[in-house]
Amino acid sequence: MNNPFIVDQSFKNVDFTINKLPKGEYEHCVFDSCTFSKASLANISFMESTFIACDLSNVDLKNTTLKETEFEHCKMLGVNFDACNPFLLSFQFVGCNLNLSSFYGLSIRQTIFRDCMLHQADFTNADLSNAQFDKCDLQNAIFMNSVLLKTDFRSTIHINIDPENNKLKKAKFSREGALGLLTKYDLDIS
Repeated sequence: MNNPFIVDQSFKNVDFTINKLPKGEYEHCVFDSCTFSKASLANISFMESTFIACDLSNVDLKNTTLKETEFEHCKMLGVNFDACNPFLLSFQFVGCNLNLSSFYGLSIRQTIFRDCMLHQADFTNADLSNAQFDKCDLQNAIFMNSVLLKTDFRSTIHINIDPENNKLKKAKFSREGALGLLTKYDLDIS
């Protein structure tokens, strides 16, 4: 059975928790104000598609393809991006709530996170080389054995990264943000 190939379609205010999104390949599609919370997007491909103001909290992304996919102002609590198909995985996030989401073990170089909340997000074993965290809140985000080469954290708040357990060469921090590299030492810096 062949999955449909859907191109240049727009979906607005659709509740995909009631009407399941058909399996297929979606290219240049726009999903605006749609609800996917706890829905399954397993084995679906999204290429050069955009999600705007959607609720994707706890969505199932098992073997989902996300190629050049944009998420703008989406609620994405507890999303396990590490379940995605890693082949050609690329996305960017603008104004999204990604609290409790997992990027465990992913190679997501050059990914842009702009104006996002990433409380308790898990970046363990992820390669974020040349990624950009622009005006993001990383409160209690987990960075362990992460590759952060040339990663830009200059406008990010609540950084807590252990330089002994991550690769940070040429990573960029503001003066205030750099203090988050010393958190584990329990220092009193005034």
